[in-house]
Amino acid sequence: MKIPMDGVSCRMAIACALLCGLLWTSAVAEESNAVYPVSATDDSGRQIAISRPFRRIISLYGAHTENLFAIGCAGQIIGVSPNEAYPPEATQKPVFSYHDDLEKFLAAKPDLVLIRPMIERGYGRLVSGLEKAGIVVVSLQPTTPDELRQYWALLGVLTGRVREARALTTYFFDNVERFRQAAGTIRQRKRVYFEAIHGRMKTFSPNSMPIFVLETVGGVNVAPDAEVVKESQIAYYGKERILAKADQIDVFLAQTGVMNAATVDTIRNEPGFNAIDAVKNGRIYLVDEMLVSRPGPRLLTGMLTIGRMLYPERYATFQLPAWEVPH
Repeated sequence: MKIPMDGVSCRMAIACALLCGLLWTSAVAEESNAVYPVSATDDSGRQIAISRPFRRIISLYGAHTENLFAIGCAGQIIGVSPNEAYPPEATQKPVFSYHDDLEKFLAAKPDLVLIRPMIERGYGRLVSGLEKAGIVVVSLQPTTPDELRQYWALLGVLTGRVREARALTTYFFDNVERFRQAAGTIRQRKRVYFEAIHGRMKTFSPNSMPIFVLETVGGVNVAPDAEVVKESQIAYYGKERILAKADQIDVFLAQTGVMNAATVDTIRNEPGFNAIDAVKNGRIYLVDEMLVSRPGPRLLTGMLTIGRMLYPERYATFQLPAWEVPH
């Protein structure tokens, strides 16, 4: 996600502020802390002209919904994807799906539809139909911490919530630093195999959000050589390679949810897994995939959850300050 500005110095300053959080100028619109128009590029390479904040937004990805609520956009959201669960207020919004007819979207009169690249690849007819009708479509899915910074910055510009997005970024990375400091003096770090999909013996790519969460709290990824699945946080590994490191795995950690329905018993009873140190010693833990795979501030809750699994004595009293949207 890039937010290239035009040659006007004021807008260049805003670009630096959005991406780096280092500089703010006085030439700022009162409602949004941004100067419009702004041009941006989404994750599908689409050029977006943002003449003003969008006010009628349909979010077709739960992570977008969570982040929009986090920066105070509840009143701008007119539709969300199916199976929304967080925050609870999202469940009260009208539901839209990429399986729906174009006419349902047009009847709602959105000015922005937020999607992710998977939707773009699989439902191109819907996307092109929305665009032909004059509705702006933006495709985003951050998969690394640096991309998360840019993602929040762009959401701020799209919604006129630049100040709130900047505050969320500061809140998040300040707490990441607190976790790193807490982990800094750990002498014997736990070596962890982090399972993404049990049935296919897949883990996470070394630069993915889940591995970022794991390493921030002091865990060591035993599968840095995993082969990344294209355009995904998931990586191939396979049972043979897992078992080759059986005596190096102190903890067997698995995400659980729609992506991976495995249970502790599933992992314990997998043929050959009784050779893994973590399995033999009963150190199999499950973590909600929404806390480690979904980009957003709840990654901090995922860090605390995994930190307490790996190092309960270190993180037992560690507390996260509540996030509050600036007013």
